[in-house]
Amino acid sequence: MKKLFLLIYMCCLTAFVHAGQPFRVMFYNVENLFDTQHDEGKNDYEFLPDSPKAWTYARYQDKLNKIAKVIIATSKENVPDLVGLCEVENDRCLTDLTEHSPLREAGYRYVMTASRDERGIDVALLYQRSTFRLIDKEMIQIPLGIVNLPPTRDILHVVGQVLSGDTLDVFVCHMPSRAGGEEKSKPYRRLTSQILRARADSVMSIRHHPNVLIMGDFNDYPKDEAIYKILEAKKPKLFVKSRKLYNLMSDRKDGTYRYRGEWGILDQLIVSGYLLKGHAICTRYKNAQILRYPFLLEEDDRYGGEVPSRTYFGKKYHGGYSDHLPVCVDFEIKY
Repeated sequence: MKKLFLLIYMCCLTAFVHAGQPFRVMFYNVENLFDTQHDEGKNDYEFLPDSPKAWTYARYQDKLNKIAKVIIATSKENVPDLVGLCEVENDRCLTDLTEHSPLREAGYRYVMTASRDERGIDVALLYQRSTFRLIDKEMIQIPLGIVNLPPTRDILHVVGQVLSGDTLDVFVCHMPSRAGGEEKSKPYRRLTSQILRARADSVMSIRHHPNVLIMGDFNDYPKDEAIYKILEAKKPKLFVKSRKLYNLMSDRKDGTYRYRGEWGILDQLIVSGYLLKGHAICTRYKNAQILRYPFLLEEDDRYGGEVPSRTYFGKKYHGGYSDHLPVCVDFEIKY
């Protein structure tokens, strides 16, 4: 009887040790989340109440509610543990999102950049303190003068501890836009990718368990040079290398952004091979998803098919969500 009891106890103990908790990560380009006040030194005049776009407080509050709706819709039993955001103007916007929208019950905390972008838009990370303990944060600035283009957004590097006790390094980025043409702006995205690659390599060289997660709007597609050659973030293979990067969006057939009737993936989820293998931090990785909720899409009157329902068409208020679709990935964390 004692032997039977011991056997049952050991089986239960083993099951407990290997038990896991879902860990969901989401990224969303929210398309110009501006408040209604002017920030000194920033070109945010188009998003003021007296501008041609007539960006009123009511429209701002509606935008916050819509972003909250998307994040809540991404939850299963709980809201996502981490949410990366880009095109957020300032700290006030995130305070209003986390404390004065339907998202307030979720209890998110956040960190964000304060970059030199001329329009004043930045990147941010929302996190759940119960599943991600903030250890450190770093704003990685892109130097001026190397390319003859205006300042761009900083890269946000956040270090945290998950329930397994392991360290997770998270990078959130919004690469330089294609304004002025792809060829003219390509050197800028090449430069930012070189800086990101160097920082990720540095982390992977010093971490015994290099759990690296990169998410953002790259303004490039998975096979473009900045991602495929500089970051060397390629399609995950059967056998992956711990200190290499892999793009979870590389083999998707749909897209996160639609331009002239063609879908493409500008929003990427990239991980280190160590994280992908399932060592220590995670016991299971599920395929990354592009979230195509029906309320985020509408009919494309010009090209046919569906297109993201955006906030503005030029200066005309449309009242949608964003011109990008969100992406997410699930892991299972050991505890």
